Formats: sequence, C-alpha cells, structure tokens
Amino acid sequence: MGVPEKLAERMSMAERHEYLRTRFSRRTMIRGGAVTLGAVTGGAFVTGATAQAATAPATTSTLPSTEKVDGALVAPFGRHLAFGADPRTEMTISWQVPVAVEKPFVRIGAHPWDLSHRIPAEVRTLHTPAGVGASADHTQYYVHAQLTHLRPGRTYYYGVGHAGFDPAAPHLLGTLGTFTTAPAHKAPFTFTAFGDEGVSYHGLANNSLLLGQNPAFHLHAGDIAYADPSGAGKTTDTGFDSRVWDQFLYQTESVAKQVPWMPAYGNHDMEAWYSPNGYGGEEARWNLPDNGPDKKNLPGVYSFVYGNAAVISLDANDVSFEIPANLGISGGTQTKWLEAQLKKYRAAQDVDFIVVFFHHCAYCTSTAHASEGGVRQEWVPLFEKYTVDLVINGHNHQYERTDVIKGNTVTRKLPIGGTAYPESDGVVYVTAGAAGRSLYAFSAPLSYEGHENEVESVASFINTKDGKQDETVAWSRVRYLDYSFLRVDVTPAPKGRLATLTVRGIAETGEQVDHFTVARRAR
Repeated sequence: MGVPEKLAERMSMAERHEYLRTRFSRRTMIRGGAVTLGAVTGGAFVTGATAQAATAPATTSTLPSTEKVDGALVAPFGRHLAFGADPRTEMTISWQVPVAVEKPFVRIGAHPWDLSHRIPAEVRTLHTPAGVGASADHTQYYVHAQLTHLRPGRTYYYGVGHAGFDPAAPHLLGTLGTFTTAPAHKAPFTFTAFGDEGVSYHGLANNSLLLGQNPAFHLHAGDIAYADPSGAGKTTDTGFDSRVWDQFLYQTESVAKQVPWMPAYGNHDMEAWYSPNGYGGEEARWNLPDNGPDKKNLPGVYSFVYGNAAVISLDANDVSFEIPANLGISGGTQTKWLEAQLKKYRAAQDVDFIVVFFHHCAYCTSTAHASEGGVRQEWVPLFEKYTVDLVINGHNHQYERTDVIKGNTVTRKLPIGGTAYPESDGVVYVTAGAAGRSLYAFSAPLSYEGHENEVESVASFINTKDGKQDETVAWSRVRYLDYSFLRVDVTPAPKGRLATLTVRGIAETGEQVDHFTVARRAR
C-alpha cells in the first residue's frame, strides 16, 4: 500500500513522502511539533539548582473518547535521557505512554523524598497510517521535558507522570530514576558505545553489561531499533513496523533512564513515511542537542563537551554512496559545519580529545557493507587535518579496529595493548556494530585479544559513486565476530603531560577482545 515499486525507483525521498502525504491525508502523521522552550521558574532545589522545561503546545487534535483511560492505570515506560548542548547544566528526560494522557510532567529534586519541583512536559504524537507496513493504524505518544540551569557534577532524582499518576506518591517511589550532570572541571570518566542494536536477547545482554561499566553517557552509532528492516530509506518496504520502537525503548530503559543515550542516525533510521528527510519519527522519539547545522534535514547532527572530550555526532546518510536515499541532503552544509566544529574544539583550551561517531564505516573489511567511499571523500581528510583522536562507526555487524591511518595508509601499526599518538601519526577507526542484530562475516581470519592472527593484507571493497570497487588493505588490525560494545576510559592530565583514552572492546560474555590507548599532550 506504499508507493508502487517502479514509481518509487524514479522518486527522491521527498517526492515519495509527498506522494504518501497526499494519499493518506485523512489523518495527520505527526501531531505536536518541535519543543517550545518556556521559562518555567519554580524556585530552587535543595542543591540550589533550577530548571526549565519544554511546555506543551495546545493540542490540535482530539482523540476518540474510547482512547482515553484513567491516568492512574497508565504506566509510563521507555524512559531515556539525553544531554542538551551543555551536559553540565542541561538534560532532557523522555518517555512513552501507551495511550493519550493529560498534563504530563516531571518531578525532580536532589533527594528521592523531595520531588517538589514539578515541570510540565510536551507530548509528541506520532501516527502511522493504515497501509504503511505491518503496524497498520497505530498511534504512539512520546513525552519530553527539557531541563536547564542544573548544577554541574550533581546527581538528581526524577519521576515522570501525568494526571492520575504521580511518581511522588509513596506506592510509586520505585519508579524514580536518577541522572548526574557533567562535572564543571576535568575529571576521569567512562563512556560506552555501539551500533546496530535492534530488539533481541543480545541487545538486552549488551545493555545489562554496559550498565555495569558505570558510563557517564552512551553513544549509539545508528541503526537503532530496526522498525524498518530494509534500511533503504524507501516507502516500498512492507516490513516496516512502528511498534518495534515500543519494544526497543522498553528494552533499553534499564540503562537509558540513568545514562544519557546519545544516538546518531543510520540507514535503518530513515523512515520515509513520516517526513521528506525520513526523520519525522526520530524527531518524535528523541530530543537531542539542537546545535547542529541543519535541524530541518539533519536532526541527528550535534556536538557536546564532557570533561576534556568533545563528541561530534554526524549523519553519514548525507554522504553515503551505498545507500543514497539522503545523499547530498545537506548540500554540503554538514561538512562545512564539521570543519568548523573540529577547528573550534582543537583550539579550545579545555578540550584534549575529539571523538566522532556516525553510522557508515570509513574503514571496514566486512563482506557485507565494507567501507563507505563518501565518508572517505568528505570527512576523512578533515579527521586527519584536525587530528581526531577516535572515530566510532556501526553499519557492519562485527567488531573491527584499524591501525593508525593517514592518507589511507598505515602510519603506525597498533597492536593490541599499543598506544596511538594522533598528533603525529593519524587516526584510529573502530567499527562497533555488534550490539544485537545478526552478525556479518570477514574475508580474513579472526584476530583478537588472546587469539592474534596477523595478516599482511585483507581483500575487501569500498562503496563509491560508481559502485563497489575492490581494494586490498593493510590496516585491519583486530577482527572479532560476536556481540560486543566499546568501553572508553578518559583520563585527564596536568598541562603538558599525556592525557589518555583507554579503549576496550568487550564481548557480550564480558571477555575483553581488544584494548589500546590514545595519548595526547594535555592543554
């Protein structure tokens, strides 16, 4: 019931969206809209912090009375946190409710017994029309409250609720969550990362294990829930099921309700039914920093600084030759913004490390997707020019780590346990796409910690504007084929001494399959 296949092949994503919008105009696909920041002044917490929240605009649609349920019977689920542009003072709390509720809000305070500060929240209603995929006529309700003016390095307690469901009630105190803002000064911290999760026992197992790492935040390198199993950014996929997102947010809640969950968007996250850029559904579900170059077309592009590390999220769909649904959507704006960000952070006196994450791999030898030529063409020269310290990707469902690379050439072999010096040598790339979806394969033998199997070269390919091109590479250092994630320990140092990133590949079993260090002289 989507766009006829032959017609779809001749249409851009925007044209396909307009076709479907006209066809299914009997109901609005997305009701609500972008966050409107209103000044909510409610006094001080015990710690002295104040907060502001997104205020919900007046609803523009009325749901049938049969969809209304006593609020006391509706339990929020799928809580997930995200930093604002400044992780020291800003946090968004998001969640989902199974049916429409009235007057949603967040309670927050410095102690679980003092949640007197109440902040209104905004509902973003997402409707999937009948005839789109397997989920038929399905409506989802996502709720967001954006907090500002928080105190750095503080732990806060919060509860989410609505009319009839107050998390401060004694019998609901078990629903409370916590979060901790970034410190005001440099201090050691840990973050985790992976991509290509989906809904599975393996995804759940990885979530449980990474929670034990006590990360300050988690980076998701795209292909988040796989509600669209095709990943082509087209409306002709009959397998799309928006209800998969309900399962996904329930699965990740144990981690994401206390660890900010910071995603980049991959090809499976382009859901063409909701908006011309494919991200209308994502904008309903997530509330990410809005400091990127093009909020309209690239809502998953942003940056933030935590401690002495700057983190940049990119949208590789904009430069992908392999999956071109959104190729060129920013008109080059993203790449210009990236260079400006890299230049700014490299000059900043309080930033030692720059970590960049996105979906499509710059360097990978998987037999499935391998390397993306668009990334190498547009961004790799900038990574090298500004000596980026670590690049994290997904897309290929495995763990692979390169030597140190500059100009597509190995400048320093980086054995397991070795140290890279990006200021002089080049960049290290890690594919961490084994969060939960079915695994891919390598053409070369596996080689990982305790099972090293060094080879001189690996036969692979790169996706170019002219199609796949074979290449033989020498930069594939670690290859592990099972479910896993990244742990990165960031250790600052006095000015002039070596600050470090200690990067570890950790299997679903808890086994360490790789580790190396990135060292840079502290500013």
